[in-house]
Amino acid sequence: MEKRRCGWCLSSPLYMEYHDNEWGVPVKDDHTLFEFLILESFQAGLSWITVLRKRGNFRKAFDDFDPAKIAEYQDDKIQALLQDSGIIKNRLKIKAAVTNARAFLSIQQTFGSFSAYVWSFVGHEPIQHHYVNYKDAPAHTTVSGILCKDLKKRGFKFMGPTVVYAFMQAVGMVNDHETGCYRHTELQNA
Repeated sequence: MEKRRCGWCLSSPLYMEYHDNEWGVPVKDDHTLFEFLILESFQAGLSWITVLRKRGNFRKAFDDFDPAKIAEYQDDKIQALLQDSGIIKNRLKIKAAVTNARAFLSIQQTFGSFSAYVWSFVGHEPIQHHYVNYKDAPAHTTVSGILCKDLKKRGFKFMGPTVVYAFMQAVGMVNDHETGCYRHTELQNA
């Protein structure tokens, strides 16, 4: 019997794999949190499937999302990234990734880890939502707005409340799987 999944992931095997194995799973590892933060900022204005298809290229181009390395990127590296057809070639987003890596490292230094910082916005536990249809989930929430404002205050770029909410969904800070989706119950009970 086929497992019931959220409606948004049914159009692509890549989407289904991401949905089944990553989306909404609580992430506490700083490296993975940074990867999602950068990928979500590149997704702004585009579809997530576009980013997923280029994810491997992003890992290669951005030194496996090592924030210490990205924080040191200079103009020559930015120019090289702008020529890389395997990623999203947006100058503002690429420069934001460098700025965000520096801000990320600063938060790690201040709070001991980015995980401790970001998860504090949800009381260190995933918020459990109960949407029957994924289309009922909001584009952003009060919490994503508060987190967004704090990230911007700390120097982050390309971090609007919608991007931040997509990040929160991806890293399991909120469980926005449809209530009929098999992952909703699994993650709620995890």
